[in-house]
Amino acid sequence: MKIVVLDGYTLNPGDMSWDEIGKLGELTVYDRTPQEEIIGRARGAEIVLTNKTPLTAATIAELPELLYVGVLATGYNIVDIEAAAKRGIIVTNVPDYSNGSVAQLVFAFLLAQASQVSAHSEAARGGRWAAGPDFSFSLNPLHELSGQTLGLVGFGSIGQQVARIALAFGMRVIVHTRTVKSIPGLEAVRFVSLEALFREADAVSLHCPLTPDTQGLINAHTLAKMKRGAMLINTARGGHVVEQDLAEALQAGTIAAAGLDVLGTEPPSADNPLLSAANCWITPHIGWATVEARRRLLGIAAGNLRAFLQGGTVNQVN
Repeated sequence: MKIVVLDGYTLNPGDMSWDEIGKLGELTVYDRTPQEEIIGRARGAEIVLTNKTPLTAATIAELPELLYVGVLATGYNIVDIEAAAKRGIIVTNVPDYSNGSVAQLVFAFLLAQASQVSAHSEAARGGRWAAGPDFSFSLNPLHELSGQTLGLVGFGSIGQQVARIALAFGMRVIVHTRTVKSIPGLEAVRFVSLEALFREADAVSLHCPLTPDTQGLINAHTLAKMKRGAMLINTARGGHVVEQDLAEALQAGTIAAAGLDVLGTEPPSADNPLLSAANCWITPHIGWATVEARRRLLGIAAGNLRAFLQGGTVNQVN
């Protein structure tokens, strides 16, 4: 079997081995594949693995040998799964590989706002502490997470992991989700309406899929419902946020801060208003990308493919 990886660099920039997949066939790995080269590189391959390189219906029609598409991520909207299904092509994804890593980043944002470590470290290293009259100083009010209310929009595996950590910090956790469910160990979580969540939460963290209902969920109207001292965190999908509205809310002090790992367009344009917004931490979609999570991803992807070659399917999405 000929196996082609169209965009392997973000998953494996050179700190891991492709051997587990290479053992399963004749493997070719491309770091990145521009749109115009997808068909040429994938032609003749029975197996194509992709992260963000799209496989449209038109592209799939040009690949008659294709039998299997492995998405090297959880989201699989980059593959036309209906076109694949009509051809009998199996499409798989990799769920639940980065739950702990994404939850960790949520708390990196929360702690960045609560403890202001970077700002105080820069001030101390810049000489302000040495020149000061007192043994201690603070640039901004510092806060404990304990006792604050964290609002989670969505309550899948990542949202649940965030809730566990929040409860360990002594936070109150409220959740808005389509399906209310009791999770062992999370009985303290309270389910509320979306309006109540925006009104009560000291921090709102998004963990929902991008759907027509959640597209632009964070906008001028919903931001105005939040506390002036609240923080917004988005490690889910950039499309949840109307970026101009959020930038204006940050500038006006409608909310206190934002922590964003995802934007509507990635990489963003240089004039994205959030890049210059006040009190806005932005990371370049790294929540999933710890070494440990990437190793799990690669191992699950290899397991998906191995199951297919043995006549079964694991994590099939179509």
